[in-house]
Amino acid sequence: MQNSNPELPLSRVPGTWGSLLVLIGFVLIGMALGNILAVMLLAIFLSADMGSVSELLSQLISDPAKVPNGWYALMILQGTVHFFSYLLPSLLYWFYIERRSISEFSGGRAPSQRIWILAFILVLIFIPINSKFIEWNAAMKLPEALSGLENWMRAKEDQLSVMTAFLTNYNSFGKLLIALFVVTLLPALGEEVLFRGVLQTKLVQQLANPHVAIWLSAAIFSAIHFQFYGFLPRMMLGALFGYLYYWTGNLWVAILAHFVNNGFVLVMMYLHNIHVVEMNIEETKSMPIVLVISSLLFTIAIMRFVKQESFARRTVLNTES
Repeated sequence: MQNSNPELPLSRVPGTWGSLLVLIGFVLIGMALGNILAVMLLAIFLSADMGSVSELLSQLISDPAKVPNGWYALMILQGTVHFFSYLLPSLLYWFYIERRSISEFSGGRAPSQRIWILAFILVLIFIPINSKFIEWNAAMKLPEALSGLENWMRAKEDQLSVMTAFLTNYNSFGKLLIALFVVTLLPALGEEVLFRGVLQTKLVQQLANPHVAIWLSAAIFSAIHFQFYGFLPRMMLGALFGYLYYWTGNLWVAILAHFVNNGFVLVMMYLHNIHVVEMNIEETKSMPIVLVISSLLFTIAIMRFVKQESFARRTVLNTES
């Protein structure tokens, strides 16, 4: 396939797999430091000694409601681990290995205002069609021979569901703001720099077909969350962010889309908790088929328009320059 965006930033590091090993090293070191620092911060926050904090940490993951100030403790844990595991390693790689600056997130040229608006709308329009993927994934059954693996996956998913339900069970505006920072802003920045800005960019250069690079990056993005019964819808979102970045050449567009997706869920959960809206957006049931089909058609239309608009704008700017 021809590169539909020849101005997409290219990696400045020769080779692909060796430099990706460096990135993986950064991530692993960041994870180790993040976990150590998170334990230290939790010990201070929970007024516990280092011996008992491990027990509290285990309880915080399995049954956070029983830990005093467990909601804030989980936010500290998640924010610290995510910052050191995703955002910091990605930025270090971006600055010191790729030798890039923050300004290069934009690819040198800002998209038109319509692209920003369409990216915002696209994420919301995509929700009904993705609800169908959520339903299919939640109903997934493995063969009988893999029942042991399925039981383990279900147990991990149930554990994560308990944490998610606890984290989204808030009715104060202050907690919503904290959640928007920890659960929305940090992941939007860290994961987009890592999976789209670095990983997808290098795979696009290495592989013959950019589509393969985008979907492979999206699959890795989904798998790294270790939520097996959310793998498919998260991969679809990763691909959506990936195409937005690939077509526009602007990482901020993908970051915006990621932020809107996570932020919309948190705001809707908040409105549900304070009884402003009745719908629980966390339910795994899909929406009416007419809405799903409409979502699919509008998603395709908007994505085509974003692609064409980005290409047309680059053509005009190249002509003027």
